[in-house]
Amino acid sequence: MDRRTFLTIGGAAVASLAVDHARAQPSDLSGLSLRRAGDLLRSKAVSPVDLTQACLRRIERYNPSLNAYITISGEQALAEARAIEAEQRRGRWRGPLHGIPIALKDNIDTAGVRTTGASDLFRDRVPGDDAEVARRLKQAGAILLGKLNLHEFAYGGTSTVSAFGTMHNPWAPDRVTGGSSGGPGVAVAAGLCYGSLGTDTAGSVRMPASHCGIVGFKPTYGRVSVRGVMPLSWTLDHVGPMCRTVEDTALMLNVVAGYDELDPTTSDVPVPDYTRALGASTARLRLGTPRIPFFDGLDSEVASAVDMALAVLRRMTASTTDVQLPPSGSPARVWAPEAYAYHSSWITQSPEKYQPGTRTALQRSADARAWEYVQARRQVELARREIRKVFGGVDLLVTPTMKTPPPLLGSQAAAGGGGNNNAAFDVFGLPTISVPCGFTASGLPIGLQISGAPWAESTVLTLAHAYEQATEWHRRRPPLPA
Repeated sequence: MDRRTFLTIGGAAVASLAVDHARAQPSDLSGLSLRRAGDLLRSKAVSPVDLTQACLRRIERYNPSLNAYITISGEQALAEARAIEAEQRRGRWRGPLHGIPIALKDNIDTAGVRTTGASDLFRDRVPGDDAEVARRLKQAGAILLGKLNLHEFAYGGTSTVSAFGTMHNPWAPDRVTGGSSGGPGVAVAAGLCYGSLGTDTAGSVRMPASHCGIVGFKPTYGRVSVRGVMPLSWTLDHVGPMCRTVEDTALMLNVVAGYDELDPTTSDVPVPDYTRALGASTARLRLGTPRIPFFDGLDSEVASAVDMALAVLRRMTASTTDVQLPPSGSPARVWAPEAYAYHSSWITQSPEKYQPGTRTALQRSADARAWEYVQARRQVELARREIRKVFGGVDLLVTPTMKTPPPLLGSQAAAGGGGNNNAAFDVFGLPTISVPCGFTASGLPIGLQISGAPWAESTVLTLAHAYEQATEWHRRRPPLPA
């Protein structure tokens, strides 16, 4: 079933339920945070059907222009919402995500709902099993609205390369969304779902979070299972939440984090309740600012916003010190051969089913030399060992997320997505978050990046939440028509 059909079904389903499920409720359900929506569910001020209907109406209105969704599972979402509403009436409560409509990046397998990787190669692929993260979200009671667009097979940072078309930034439709998780960035920012998961190999959660004015969190490598997610690079792939607030991010991370004995990349490290980190004192935190190369060549408006953010952080922490990070090597020499290893049979047999840019990149990777890959792979392990030494003197690292605001679609600057400051943190495997820290004069979002030591997600969330609460940037919404 194609996207137009799904949209029609979803709209019809919403209309058919509108009469028999009317109730007094807040005027703009789509503008709520995930946490606030959950609070309203607990108080019975709204139902899961109300929230799902609100999202589907907004998808119907805005998705044709924003192109965030590939597949909209309207009927299925409403059926699940009704079932969960019945559960809640019986007094069953699975947790903060019970009854919350979400959507997932379309390289994360969902049983019975097609998962395409934004490619013609998998246009009609319907998995029989859920990815582990999708299973955990469903078990927590989250409602799947559909699957979100991305840069094809997550192999790029612009979200302009997709068999299902370019994604458009809700703050300015002529601007890049960032990638590869462009669909999640757009959908969360525009109120087309209450939260999402993206994947991050070289910044693909944090880039669109920055460019779309939301929160994106890449946890420690091995903290969240990648089983059932289409791989780009087994060495560098991460899965992480994309939400409107840091609190929402912590709530989603609570659900998806943890050891998966069937995924060899995960580590059996205890998982705390991340919401307990919110509101903790930041007075003793020591910040490090790696000026080179992360502050080099910044756009002037980005530099100004980050300077103001650092001024806020200095007032709430113990110290700020310039630091030097160890070399992160050449991550492309790792991800390119690993991507080819996954795609080798398909790119050989059906190259025409890939978008030209993806096809070229994969075919070029066929010539990767084994010794270069082995050296690059060893450099990753060395970097992950060396980065731990930096945290002997500081607790957190702070940088701009991107060096420029979202570039114009089709511009030369767009090819790089807008000054990627992210890939090193995938090599290091550090928990890293992007939070809104300002806007340009023309209203384009700017992101601040905070990284912690391995497994220190709670520390990252503590500072990110404190900064968020001390500023107003997260309260802004894209200027979409009412």
